[in-house]
Amino acid sequence: MSQRSVADPAVAREQAARFQTTYRKIHDEIARAMVGQENVVEGVLSALFAGGHVLLEGVPGLGKTLLVRTLGQAVDLQFSRIQFTPDMMPADIQGTMVLVEAAGGGHKLEFQEGPLVANLVLADEINRATPKTQSALLEAMQEKQISVGRRTLKLQEPFCVMATQNPVEHEGTYPLPEAQLDRFLFKLVVGYPQEREYHTILNRTTGIAEEPVRKVSSGAEILELRNIVRSVPVPEHAQTYAVRLVIGTQPKSDYAPPVVTEMVALGSSPRGAQGLLLGAKVKALLAGRFAVADEDVKAVAHAVLRHRVMTNFRAHSQGVGPEEIVTAVVGKVQPAR
Repeated sequence: MSQRSVADPAVAREQAARFQTTYRKIHDEIARAMVGQENVVEGVLSALFAGGHVLLEGVPGLGKTLLVRTLGQAVDLQFSRIQFTPDMMPADIQGTMVLVEAAGGGHKLEFQEGPLVANLVLADEINRATPKTQSALLEAMQEKQISVGRRTLKLQEPFCVMATQNPVEHEGTYPLPEAQLDRFLFKLVVGYPQEREYHTILNRTTGIAEEPVRKVSSGAEILELRNIVRSVPVPEHAQTYAVRLVIGTQPKSDYAPPVVTEMVALGSSPRGAQGLLLGAKVKALLAGRFAVADEDVKAVAHAVLRHRVMTNFRAHSQGVGPEEIVTAVVGKVQPAR
């Protein structure tokens, strides 16, 4: 993105308007299938435009899979769904060498791609995968590549993993390690629908007609809009605010409230600050602004930090979770100006 595109107010307004238009088109298509969950839908779309991965947490039946599948239908991307199970091996998602018949007779080894080779990957019930399989997914998320034997395959951009997990199931699950949690830009909590939303859900799902989802964007357009997101300037005071929020999650730091020092075992890494700024840039564009404000950073704090705060035994014994920790940090750390 050129310097002129950042400095010229007319160009900045045009870019923000283009971003809003595409965002709204995709959002409206998702709304044809998904009822409510506005914050979750906005978080998923924000992560797609920011170039990050998303962890969706909620009990079964709340539409997590439907949301990601509908997004894959609304954007012309190569979409794949992986239903994780404890017996799944890395080769099941990455791909493997198979023996096939050669054109001139005989046989040859040929690499057969797995479902991880896609643009938008739905990793359903990710915490059911064993650590070995989770590590294969971690490489794809971080390095945008997969390694099978001596073969390294670069994944085509845009590449985005949207994973789901059930917060109440423990038997037969493998909690995600801190290193993999840190690779998710957002963790979004999917809650129960409102009473009025139940009626809309039932009307849509128990009748005959089902409205098809149209393709309203493409991978090329998503990449262009990612460049627009990256080009949104961040004033020093907003960046300082993001840094202090992250430091505030670290025990015994200058910005940590007492609850952090008492109940947090591990605070956010610098990836948390990166996530705050990327999420804030999308928020600014959605508000029609081409510069990040402090309120944009604050608005994405829970989604970015809730999975980057590891609580200790004392917090578990008193029923204090990461959500309460992040709320305390946001309450104490004030904008830099």
